[in-house]
Amino acid sequence: MSAMDFAEHRQAMVELLRQGQEISDPVADALLAVPRHLFVPDVAPEDAYRDEPIVVKRDDAGRPISSSSQPAIMAAMVDQLGVEPGQRVLEIGTGTGYNAALLARLVGPSGRVVSVDLDEDLVERAGRHLSEAGLSQVEVVCGDGAEGHAARAPYDRVIATVGVWEPAPAWLTQLSPGGRLVMPLDLLGPQASVAMERDGDHWASRSVVPCGFMRMRGPFAGPEEVVVLRRDPDLMLSLPERREIGDVLAALDSVPVEVAVEGMEPRHAASAMLWLALHEPRACALSGKLGRGYGMSIGLVDGDGIALLGPEGSHLARGQDPSGRGLAAQGHGTGGAELAAALAGHLRAWDEAGRPGMDTLHVKAYPDPDVAAGEGTVMRRRHTTLVVDFGAL
Repeated sequence: MSAMDFAEHRQAMVELLRQGQEISDPVADALLAVPRHLFVPDVAPEDAYRDEPIVVKRDDAGRPISSSSQPAIMAAMVDQLGVEPGQRVLEIGTGTGYNAALLARLVGPSGRVVSVDLDEDLVERAGRHLSEAGLSQVEVVCGDGAEGHAARAPYDRVIATVGVWEPAPAWLTQLSPGGRLVMPLDLLGPQASVAMERDGDHWASRSVVPCGFMRMRGPFAGPEEVVVLRRDPDLMLSLPERREIGDVLAALDSVPVEVAVEGMEPRHAASAMLWLALHEPRACALSGKLGRGYGMSIGLVDGDGIALLGPEGSHLARGQDPSGRGLAAQGHGTGGAELAAALAGHLRAWDEAGRPGMDTLHVKAYPDPDVAAGEGTVMRRRHTTLVVDFGAL
């Protein structure tokens, strides 16, 4: 494939992304300039420019632990970061090095990008990819990203490309005054990419967008649990914390009991999942090969039963096409009917509350796990108190 062909693939990717979201001209220019195929050499070049994540490493249990993230999410987060030429940027989670390459294009030759990853093999490969792309202003460091990289601090911007339970204290201290942090923050299961800046005695969100990332590993990891239900094709169950569940895969093979959910559309899933997580301890998310493609569904799981939000008449785990046009809570296995009814009830409550979502979400982070917090849902973390509310609807 020629250089012209690669450029055409990048152009088509950016055009597709802009059909679904706003992307600033500087970020679009970076996407057009950086050859993603160089960073995922084991993938067919034409596949490198699909709007899909590409897993590059798994752990012994088969859980994905590193990837080249979905370009749409990368573009949204980099736009949240608001990088300017000449700035110093710290990235947590190098992966393939592709996101660091985008950041390098944005800071330009007078700027600097430092990218930290826990795995030495990924650091070595990413460094090689960046060199092949001619981006010498990126320094790739092997270490625990939770510690940041004090040797090059302060930074104008810090971005984490891995799901985090709370902002690491080191990131906040290594940010310069007026700096900005962007991170995929875990909110009891769902993740939101939150752009935060200092506001007096705390950090406050400036923008929030839905996202989904592999969780941080190492001592700073949160309690979230990802259960691999099936490999080839992948099927994974995400829980906000470790707990006992039954044979969910066997339950998913059963014919579902459906409870109709009026007015729901697939685009509402991320906002509804956040509501569900804040109100229901049995909340979960199923991701992987669902139907004909890869995706995610929200639901409830308890013992050997599970309920999921899916197209009417479909069977997500089997790939059965829907027979209706709406969505339904689909219960599988023991207690599945009760779980489906409960899921439908939560979704009705979300609808009656005005369908609060990421666009109205406010997040505050206080660098004290015991601080007296104001109104909203309070989440006590190791080093931080998070306060989440939906703002005015």
